[in-house]
Amino acid sequence: MSQWRWKAGIGDGATLSIIALFSISALLPFYWMVVTSLKTANELFSLGFPLWVFHPTWGNYIGLFNLTPFGHWFLNSALVSTGATVIALGFGSLAAYGLSRMPSKLSIAIVQMTLLTYLIPRAVFVVPLYSLLHTLHLLDNLLGLTLAYLSFTLPFTIWLLISFFQTIPKELDEAALIDGCSRIGVLARVVLPLAAPGIVATGIYSFSTAWNEFMYPLALVQTQTRTVLTVGIASLRQADIFAWGQIMAAGTVGAIPVMIFYAFIYRRIVGGLVAGSVKG
Repeated sequence: MSQWRWKAGIGDGATLSIIALFSISALLPFYWMVVTSLKTANELFSLGFPLWVFHPTWGNYIGLFNLTPFGHWFLNSALVSTGATVIALGFGSLAAYGLSRMPSKLSIAIVQMTLLTYLIPRAVFVVPLYSLLHTLHLLDNLLGLTLAYLSFTLPFTIWLLISFFQTIPKELDEAALIDGCSRIGVLARVVLPLAAPGIVATGIYSFSTAWNEFMYPLALVQTQTRTVLTVGIASLRQADIFAWGQIMAAGTVGAIPVMIFYAFIYRRIVGGLVAGSVKG
């Protein structure tokens, strides 16, 4: 018995060590970014200890908000990412519900094509989207950028929600239809409430993907005050001069919304992933 406990203790210790190692590797870059954002210019380029700040200052944050249109970048990112996520969830729920309730060779082909669309590199769509938005007079426009984001948020949403909807028995749909509900009513009153964890998980992942997008806003938006956070942070580099303090401050502020979402809704995310992995 003592030997078994000894082996179990070693196994638990090894598991905790691996978890701690991965946690440190994941948190260290963010910690380094926060520490760097609080350093003065002299301390930033000194040969001191890089993982600690001896003379913290808010100067980088003050300069970021006073000398750059950071507020516009942040607001634009929030509007575009939220809009793309809400639209993708709305249309994606309708498409995923229809495909999950009508199994056939055609629906399987549509699902495969949807997944293929998501896997195609986004760089392939830049020129067609540029031409399309220019024709629709939506170039250099937040609405046009939101619609462009749907090219990757919508296929991902449809593909992921199908697995969640397939876990809900079709008998519930039939019972609701007998009671007088329409198909839209079944989706709104029965399917969506039961698939809420999966919808939340899908929405968070779609939002974080849209929030971190760089290529589309770089190509489709030219006005500095209309661009988003990722492109705005990249613009803080002037030639070969990097404003590292402001760049790290902008990265810290930009990471806060997604971190807040994950911190407060992580239980629903885990529940949604578990629900989507089991079909019944």
